[in-house]
Amino acid sequence: MGEISGFQVGVIGALFLSVASSVSIVICNKALMSNLGFPFATTLTSWHLMVTYCSLHAALRLNFFDSKPVDIKTVVLFGILNGISIGLLNLSLGFNSIGFYQMTKLAIIPFTVLLETLFLKKQFSRKTKFSLSILLLGVGVASITDLQLNTVGSILSLLAIVTTCVGQILTNTIQKKLNVSSTQLLYQSAPFQAAILFVSGPFLDQCLTNQNVFAYKYSPIVLGFIVLSCLIAVFVNLSTFLVIGKTSPVTYQVLGHLKTCLVLGFGYTLLHDPFTTRNIVGILIALVGMLLYSYFCSVETKRKQDGDVSSLSQVREKDTTLLLLSHENENSKKPLV
Repeated sequence: MGEISGFQVGVIGALFLSVASSVSIVICNKALMSNLGFPFATTLTSWHLMVTYCSLHAALRLNFFDSKPVDIKTVVLFGILNGISIGLLNLSLGFNSIGFYQMTKLAIIPFTVLLETLFLKKQFSRKTKFSLSILLLGVGVASITDLQLNTVGSILSLLAIVTTCVGQILTNTIQKKLNVSSTQLLYQSAPFQAAILFVSGPFLDQCLTNQNVFAYKYSPIVLGFIVLSCLIAVFVNLSTFLVIGKTSPVTYQVLGHLKTCLVLGFGYTLLHDPFTTRNIVGILIALVGMLLYSYFCSVETKRKQDGDVSSLSQVREKDTTLLLLSHENENSKKPLV
């Protein structure tokens, strides 16, 4: 029971770290890009991953965690896939309207459920699917404004959905099958993610913004926000692997939509973004969906734990019975005096 309680505390800590760091970095990046005019999102992400790797390398040297060797081919392919996923999401945002981009992000949850059901034989209850439907409806109402379609944007969105879902499922699968921690997997894969974004980032950013990241004039305040963004990104990347490893890709996506609602709320409160009745209604519907999802997941987890405890008790009773029978047999074989 102590191990279960410790696991639950770890999950709560990972969820809190993910929400706090993600909301913080969104606000920081919004100030950097919107207010200070630094629009190079993909290149900034490559810097995030480089700083994350350097931070983890320093933590390794200080013995905060142990490096566990993982098959290099698996790590390289995993890192490249995640790097491509980030680049495709940025391209999707660049070639599509905000509304269609939000639809792309919403589609990640049902597609993840589909992939896990087909290939991992994972079962999702009707109640869980119902709560996810309410969540998606709420986020859609709160965030989707228009659905302007175009061929290139639609193809990019589809590729972004597929690579993101596969990458997140692999994050969970690799950690469990290879018995590596989230920190160890992130340390191994971050250099490859950073490399592919560092090479492709300036080109993608120039296609999307018609500006060159190397020709940009960096003021001290812009550099300060870039450093702050990179530092927060260390916790964002770490918490992402923690949450997916301790829970599931679907739970991580649900958490991501909670962040969307929080960002909308903080944007209105701190940055005075426009806010409508539709945003409020959508956020409330999404929160109902999240609460239902959390409740149904906790009930299923408790049921599974009770089943495991019951199975363990039956095994112990069986072992005790066999031991007693064995002892009785030995006594029966002893000669009578």
